[in-house]
Amino acid sequence: MRAAFGARTALPEPYAGGPAWLCGDVVLKPVFDPSEAAWAAQTLDSLEVDQLRLARPLRSTDGRWVVAGWSATRHIAGQPESRHDEVISVSLRLHAATVELRRPDFLDARKDISAIADRMAWGEADSRLVPDLGGRMFAVLASSRRPTRLRSQLVHGDLFGNVLFAGNAPPGIMDFTPYWRPPEWAAAVIAVDALAWGGADQGLTKRWAHLPEWPQMLLRALLYRLAMHALHPRSSAQTLTGLDRAAHLVLEAL
Repeated sequence: MRAAFGARTALPEPYAGGPAWLCGDVVLKPVFDPSEAAWAAQTLDSLEVDQLRLARPLRSTDGRWVVAGWSATRHIAGQPESRHDEVISVSLRLHAATVELRRPDFLDARKDISAIADRMAWGEADSRLVPDLGGRMFAVLASSRRPTRLRSQLVHGDLFGNVLFAGNAPPGIMDFTPYWRPPEWAAAVIAVDALAWGGADQGLTKRWAHLPEWPQMLLRALLYRLAMHALHPRSSAQTLTGLDRAAHLVLEAL
């Protein structure tokens, strides 16, 4: 597989704590949905965002984006850091550049936990949630949803922990996890994640309160993470602690 993407002689190293391998300056990743992987490669290959570094996809030696269940990107230097306001700013810049991209067809067919949780957060689907793993909190908070008028577009829905910082270089983005939601929601997901697991200060949500319909976006971001937690097979009451903290802070913004 290394040879297919021009990294035949590189020694593989585990990368970013996930099912990916760093081979020299090439990152190899397993592909779970070939259509999504091909879409991501085509999109990131041509996307230009001012003052952002993107992990550019690589074609195989015979021109394919996906080979035998694997894809590849060029490695970009850096590490995630607790610079939560900057990550939200990165999100807004990225989504200003994706505003005209069309909705990928494969989004409708997604049935993974994150897709189900996303639809539940927006009241578009229903599923049984374990009460003690976030389901009870979800049911209580869902009653506070109100209609919104924000425009949905292509957004990266999982930027927390996926923005890399390296000295004076522009921030880098390793991948693209596509959703069709308002960019304010994507920013709110970062805020909720940072409050739950990133040690963010309580003022984070207030500093971005100028974003349109921010309280409702925070609520939907929190509902999304609660549903995802309640649906995940490895969740526990202990791992809910961070979301409980985030919930209290989001409630203050409603």
